Amino acid sequence: MTNLSNNLDVLMNRKSVRAYEDKPLSQDVKEAIVNATLRAPTAGNMMMYSIIEITDENLKNKLVKTCDNQPMIAKAPYLLLFLADFQRWMDYLKASNVDKFNQENNLSMYHPKEGDLLLSINDALIAAQTAVTAAEMLEVGSCYIGDIMENFEIHREMFNLPKYTFPVTLICFGYPTEQQKNRQQPPRYPKDMILFENQYRHIEKDEFDNMEIERNKISKPNFLPGCSNEAIHMYKRKITSDFMKEMNRSVKAALDSWTK
Repeated sequence: MTNLSNNLDVLMNRKSVRAYEDKPLSQDVKEAIVNATLRAPTAGNMMMYSIIEITDENLKNKLVKTCDNQPMIAKAPYLLLFLADFQRWMDYLKASNVDKFNQENNLSMYHPKEGDLLLSINDALIAAQTAVTAAEMLEVGSCYIGDIMENFEIHREMFNLPKYTFPVTLICFGYPTEQQKNRQQPPRYPKDMILFENQYRHIEKDEFDNMEIERNKISKPNFLPGCSNEAIHMYKRKITSDFMKEMNRSVKAALDSWTK
């Protein structure tokens, strides 16, 4: 059980790292992260994702602005962009004479649909989390940047993204500062609010109330003005925020581009 516990500590002790030592990752460490990532589970072994390593300082500085003004993006020693990618399969099929196959079998050319996009997103996120876990095992911290889904048109141009790709997540990697190492882990929801048996279960009001009491013991609330609890705070800060409006607009534009 000791070995099992030690192995799980990598996952149990992880937290997002948003400040990094001024220390580059060696090429060996970078390759170890990527090589582990390439062994991530993938639908049908089709690997419907791609990864862009971002090294250009101008691109990094622009991402700071297009991803909701997050300076850590420019300061991260290692930056990977994970794409849902069905374009490679379209190119592969074309290179493999799919047009001739369709003609011989009286079939029309296939165009990727919503299901292909969602499967590609799954592949990309599984790969991303594998990279994060591999980095953690190498004592490299990381932080997901979901805001890469905003400003779809700008990011598509910045990275020369073809039609059947979508930027799913951007991940910052780096060695954590002492402050980040010592920062307390944020509390999670209790297991019985997340893990159900056989069917979905709606959470009752008293369970939410008890959850807030317990969470606030660990993480003192710092709610926005006019917010009496965490739900209203997050509703104001995240759900109805300007950046979420932009994210929803951007994702719809990406979906429309994929399916038209």
